Amino acid sequence: MPEPTPETHVIDYRAAERLLAVHDPRGAVKLLDSVITAHPENTAARLLRARAFFDAAQLRPAELEFQLVLEREPDNAFAHFALARTLQRDGRAAEATRHFRLAAALDPRPEFVEAARFDEGAA
Repeated sequence: MPEPTPETHVIDYRAAERLLAVHDPRGAVKLLDSVITAHPENTAARLLRARAFFDAAQLRPAELEFQLVLEREPDNAFAHFALARTLQRDGRAAEATRHFRLAAALDPRPEFVEAARFDEGAA
């Protein structure tokens, strides 16, 4: 089997996007593992893998990936929102509220603002 190239990693990334779109998160994770092994600094691949972990109900790996993305990009509103959803799904509402609010502060999309529940006071 030939050595993977940057082009094959792009193909794997795009294929993982499609797998996630058709509800095959485990297949997406499998493709993204090799991309991230070759390019551990690639935040987009890590964010996609975090989404795939979330969709596969693998909450701890999803949380770790979202946190890694946020270490690199602390102003990534979507990563805060997705981490909050992960924490919420794991029954950690207080932790989730902090990230929902950060997401809304960084990007006032209606779904971020609604999830932040600013009208309910500080958590």
